[in-house]
Amino acid sequence: MTIEGYVEKIVYRNETNGYAVISVETDSDEETLCGYLHGVAEGSYIVAECEAHHHPKYDLQYRVSAFELKMPDDLLGVEKYLGSGVIKGIGEVMAKKIVKKFKLDTFRIIEEEPEKLAQIKGISLKKAQDIAVQFREKTELRDAMVFLAKYDLTPNLAVKIFEEYGNELYDIMKTNPYQLAEDVAGVGFKTADAIAMKSGIGVDSEFRCRAAIVYTLTQSAGLGHIYIPKDMLFRKVEDLLTPEQEYMGYNFTEYNALPEEVFLNQLDGLMIEHKVVIKELDGTEVVYDGHLYHMELDIARMLLELNITETLDDIALEAALRDVERAESLDLDEMQAQAVKTAAKTGLTIITGGPGTGKTTTIHTIIKYFEMSGAELLLAAPTGRAAKRITETSGYPAQTIHRLLEISGDVDREGGYRFERNQLNPLEADVVIVDEASMIDTYLMHALLKAVLPGTHLVLVGDENQLPSVGPGNILRDMIAADCFFVSRLTRIFRQEENSDIVVNAHKINRGEPLTLNKKSRDFFLLQRQGLQAVLDEICVLVKDNLPAYVQADAREIQVLTPMRKGELGVENLNPLLQNLLNPPDAAKQEKIAHGSVFREGDKVMQIKNDYNLEWNIYSDRGGFCKDSGTGVFNGDMGVITQINDYGQTVRVRFDDNKTVEYPYTSLDELELAYAITVHKSQGSEYPAVVMPVLSGPRVLFNRNLLYTAVTRARQCVVLVGSGAMVGQMIQNSESQKRYSSLDRRLKELAIT
Repeated sequence: MTIEGYVEKIVYRNETNGYAVISVETDSDEETLCGYLHGVAEGSYIVAECEAHHHPKYDLQYRVSAFELKMPDDLLGVEKYLGSGVIKGIGEVMAKKIVKKFKLDTFRIIEEEPEKLAQIKGISLKKAQDIAVQFREKTELRDAMVFLAKYDLTPNLAVKIFEEYGNELYDIMKTNPYQLAEDVAGVGFKTADAIAMKSGIGVDSEFRCRAAIVYTLTQSAGLGHIYIPKDMLFRKVEDLLTPEQEYMGYNFTEYNALPEEVFLNQLDGLMIEHKVVIKELDGTEVVYDGHLYHMELDIARMLLELNITETLDDIALEAALRDVERAESLDLDEMQAQAVKTAAKTGLTIITGGPGTGKTTTIHTIIKYFEMSGAELLLAAPTGRAAKRITETSGYPAQTIHRLLEISGDVDREGGYRFERNQLNPLEADVVIVDEASMIDTYLMHALLKAVLPGTHLVLVGDENQLPSVGPGNILRDMIAADCFFVSRLTRIFRQEENSDIVVNAHKINRGEPLTLNKKSRDFFLLQRQGLQAVLDEICVLVKDNLPAYVQADAREIQVLTPMRKGELGVENLNPLLQNLLNPPDAAKQEKIAHGSVFREGDKVMQIKNDYNLEWNIYSDRGGFCKDSGTGVFNGDMGVITQINDYGQTVRVRFDDNKTVEYPYTSLDELELAYAITVHKSQGSEYPAVVMPVLSGPRVLFNRNLLYTAVTRARQCVVLVGSGAMVGQMIQNSESQKRYSSLDRRLKELAIT
């Protein structure tokens, strides 16, 4: 149905996402409308397409699916609009004066002859010009929203496009909408392609080919690659540009394949603009995203600049180390002691080792050594969970790398985030220790190194056999492979860990050996089950009934890890199943359906992308006052939904590090249920118990590296459910997914020069 009338009052507005509840005065009544109403102000005349909705608390409302704003055309409407506060500097009293003077000519005067406003007492010439500028901006935004609505863009996206281009957007939308995919966050190739089709731009447009190249490189970076072979890029672009048969009204059965000449011309153009870099590696031409290429090069240079060896008295160093061991009641083995000495002597040290090999003890000793020397230390990890664990095990405060670098909340279009700590404002520390270094991607390593001055000791601790970072690059492995730095490999399993089958079997997996499985094990189990339903049933019993009591943890702390997103044993199928088991529907719990998922109060959820502008607060346990705040929530952060506010259109999540975030409904694509998560997403985390279905799947995923990572996420208990034969196959499959990175090459090249 259509409702139209003057906006009498803005009852509620969410400034972040534009969601509003408004009271509209129609010819016959006053109605309440709600929806994403960017640009709507009191006094506006709105024509809205709506659906009636009976809210449990607020009675009848009308949800707006589309709307158009019209300027008022009567004196009262003009006066209401100007007096609503939509234009800064004009209140109700001043609005009355302006309308009394210029009557129905008011809007034309403001737009075309604003200097005449200065005839009114209280308005200077400068203020009149400012009023005109604001008025035009509001008018331009309203017109842009109306224009962009026909392309089926969300209001949020329409506002972003207007903010990027202003009035130039009309030409861009008609001539090259693919430009949006390069310039506007949230617009990918498929969105731009849909706009282009509606604009009548041909499927053989060279702009389309260029956009597909940029999109493919972006997608490759999302899969962890710094570059991809040129031939592979061409094939992927060709596949993207030639969808199956019908696509947005076009019949692609008659579409000619992408000419290689067009592809090469667009690639050359992108290279001239420094958006891509083409290099030859081992006789194969490869294509880098230009920004990632230079980042990788910068990382290599900065790492080598940090790699300074100090001259220390070996006898004094040995004596200091013994003092630490006595004071802390420690007994280091030879490799641990060597790691501490190396950290003391060199600007850059890498410590790597599997579970139970004493990495935590080594970090603790390094901390105490430098403390005795009077050095300033900083500890960090890529995730909040990992940082919390270091704090608990070392007794020294640690924080996320993002927080260490003081993330600003400003988005850098190329790198993704900006930090207050950088080469102009470096970290004030003598020693920086970073744990879980295998998780650090190219973007984060680049940002970290910019803030670490040469002369600072940087100690990177991690397990090189873990899965690589979710983001692009293969930082830790490439640094080790380059053979340019001191690497301390801890291999001995300590006595207290020898009774842990988790530790023993993790090392067996890593060596490609069969697992130790017997009925006496207290922490490592393989439950062989045949058939999909048997596996699903067993997972449900373990998570809900058996494991919580066994490890003395809440059922929602038991983590199901799976290799896959799709399929019956993938994340997308397991999460609704576990949600209904552990947090079933309840009349007392609010729900919100978004992006194909049901979110319910009490649900365990995960952030699935970096959002540098999301605001968070930490509240005190007593009194509930805010004791800390900031911006930035990151891929892999986990929490619980504590409130769903249908009136305010927000979902409140409290994360594991006690940060509380209010998500507008429009941002729920950043969250997903987390009762089951992929093994990749579990990196840097530790859980009381891990349950992993192992039945069947693609060889490229079901490998040794992935099984090792899953097993080492468990603190007290691991249960593999499914096929023992498949577990054996995973252990024997040492082929990890190929990741195209070249930091090791860059390091070797620069080290020689």
